[in-house]
Amino acid sequence: MRYRTLAAWCRRHLGARTRKIPLDAGFSCPNRDGTLSFGGCVFCNAAGSGTGLLHKGFDLRAQWDRLTAKFVNNPEAPQPWAYLQSFSNTHGPAELLDAVLAEVTGLPGVRGLCLGTRPDCLDPAKLDLLAAVPLPVRLEMGLQSSNDRTLILINRGHDAACFARAAIDAAALGLTVCAHVIAGLPGENLSDFLATVDFLAALPVWGVKFHNLFVARGSRLERIWRAGEYRPIERAAYVAWMARAIPRLRADMVVERINADPAPGELAAPDWASDKSGVIRDIRKALDALGTWQGRERDAPDRMPEW
Repeated sequence: MRYRTLAAWCRRHLGARTRKIPLDAGFSCPNRDGTLSFGGCVFCNAAGSGTGLLHKGFDLRAQWDRLTAKFVNNPEAPQPWAYLQSFSNTHGPAELLDAVLAEVTGLPGVRGLCLGTRPDCLDPAKLDLLAAVPLPVRLEMGLQSSNDRTLILINRGHDAACFARAAIDAAALGLTVCAHVIAGLPGENLSDFLATVDFLAALPVWGVKFHNLFVARGSRLERIWRAGEYRPIERAAYVAWMARAIPRLRADMVVERINADPAPGELAAPDWASDKSGVIRDIRKALDALGTWQGRERDAPDRMPEW
């Protein structure tokens, strides 16, 4: 393998596979509740990439029991990690976060916590709460781009320096950060994307999730696309961009995701974004054809690491 996958990291550091169990704790987002805006980021739909189970009457324990039922009493099952996925799960008062963390750490059999959030929703008090959790904690933190002009254009609500500060502060407390990055953002080219990869690789960031920007139904981007004002990145271009980006990562970083994974019924365009396995295969072939690997252009120039 020419890049370090999450599966490889889990085998080496945990000795087992893991499975994220998506949980909805009822958090909102400053880009949705009026703290910053009501419209959200341009690419985000109103569902916030969550399960919606909370609004169907399932509290956190009921969600956990429902989604882990097949793992109970199965010693071969992956380690279940709680994944607070919907919206920004450190937005709001610290007391709310504290209560949710107490509930999550009490879930039966939970082995770790992943928590989706934004860098501008992580003040020192909340970071201290997260650092005190008696489980491994991974922050899924959106950057999307290191270009402040792009961040304004997509209505992100923070700048790249905000992400850098949050990543550094989190790492200082022993928290791991998985950054989310998008290729094909409006107005961006390959140089912009590679600059974002370089920006991340210079920070104490544990891993990265790469996404090709797709048009989600119900998003503001859908309206822009239907008006002919945005054209999604082509499949061949995305593959080529990723083959250029991966060698610029540090060799110790984890590539947790290499392309987007639209939920059923979410994708408006482009059609190729639904072929997740095919795109992964194309990227691996492109890396093979170039004879390159993760870290080759940064800290592993001479030989491919053994992950």
